Amino acid sequence: MNTTNINNKSLAYEARGSAEPVLLMHCGFVADAFAPLMNDAEITSRYRLINYHRLGYGQSDRASGPMSVAEQAADARALLRHLGIERAHVVGHSYGGVIALQLALDAPDAVQSLALLEPSIPAALADPAVAQLFMEAAGKAFAQFGAGDKAGAVDTWLSGAFGPGYREIADRALPDWFEQAARDADVVFQVEAPNIQQWTFTPAEAARITQPVLSAYRPEPNWPGFQKTHDLLQAWMPQIETAFLPIERHLLQIMNPRAVAEALAGFFARHPMRVYA
Repeated sequence: MNTTNINNKSLAYEARGSAEPVLLMHCGFVADAFAPLMNDAEITSRYRLINYHRLGYGQSDRASGPMSVAEQAADARALLRHLGIERAHVVGHSYGGVIALQLALDAPDAVQSLALLEPSIPAALADPAVAQLFMEAAGKAFAQFGAGDKAGAVDTWLSGAFGPGYREIADRALPDWFEQAARDADVVFQVEAPNIQQWTFTPAEAARITQPVLSAYRPEPNWPGFQKTHDLLQAWMPQIETAFLPIERHLLQIMNPRAVAEALAGFFARHPMRVYA
């Protein structure tokens, strides 16, 4: 990866492909979650994919203190400008989808289209069943983190998000990823988890987003939060398009990059850019 100074901090990034730019925002814990998509020759032959490690992850600087979702979105915008890109398709997976939504609100001219891969919006927790499942997993994970067991905290959290046996599946695509996730645990538990509790996304804010939006999801019997989020986005955004992914877990592009690439490429093709950097 390359590194560059963005807002007085070093961010690691890579770009692959050509033509219309696509900014990828990874999920929590897994800095290289988009690496399998970056290796998909078909989509990189049609689009310029830009993948980066958010602050606190992977090869980027550690997070030195509190950092809002808006600040994370500002980092993404600054990275695009560093690359000479004024407008891009934006893709966010899970917590990355939260940042993508914030970027669309704060810098609408920078977002050509918005592809959301099962984002985590707090409004979904208004459902008691969703809230109970989340609090059970999160409470145990925070207790483990507080006791110094970072690997255990990561495993507890991701067992809930990705399902049993997730490590074996992810290991096939991303060797050594779990060790990196444990090293990056601080940013999740000390920065991003508190952020999501403070961040709001309401119908009024959703109405401000006028770009084309894709909600890509799959049914999840063990964690109804993703379905609830998808339902809310459909209700709040009349322009939303849906892509049903034939993938069993929230691992998405880690598990089946070809299916995700096909959904994204089809969406981008329906909403092409007239001019791109």
